[in-house]
Amino acid sequence: MENKEKKSLNYYMRFMHRNVGFFILGFVIVYGLSGIVLIYRDTDFLKLEKKIHTTLPVGLNPSEVGSALRIRDFKVAKIEGDHIYFQGGSYNKATGETDQEVKELVYPLNKLTGLHKTASKNTLHWFTLTFGIIMLFMAISSLWMFKRGSVLFQNGILTALAGIIFAGILLFFI
Repeated sequence: MENKEKKSLNYYMRFMHRNVGFFILGFVIVYGLSGIVLIYRDTDFLKLEKKIHTTLPVGLNPSEVGSALRIRDFKVAKIEGDHIYFQGGSYNKATGETDQEVKELVYPLNKLTGLHKTASKNTLHWFTLTFGIIMLFMAISSLWMFKRGSVLFQNGILTALAGIIFAGILLFFI
């Protein structure tokens, strides 16, 4: 008969942590890069100018133009006759013609940040939700990397507590 040792929870958590960690390496890189790029979303860093021509319904008032174009904090710069001018574009009330100049991130950064900002209406939200759950698993499973009571485990717990405190400070006091 074969002598099979029963594997401990510690063994399985380490096994899963290691393999899941290797599997999600690409995803972590994508989210890390897109998060860094999103910090500078209010600047023109890594953006190219793009001209957009659209036709909206005729006779919209200024607030309707902003809503129709999905422009946050829409502000009218001036109105001259049938033309409504706003930052980066104009709208002709008589024809509905709209010209805009927008700045968009260069490819592939636009794809990375799009994935990072996935809304619940988008089918890809299941991917981003799953990734978030996997990241929680990685954080929790790291507690099984070292034997309880060892110096490495105690140092790990102290480091984790310092990280939790630092995150709390960032969230509540800054």
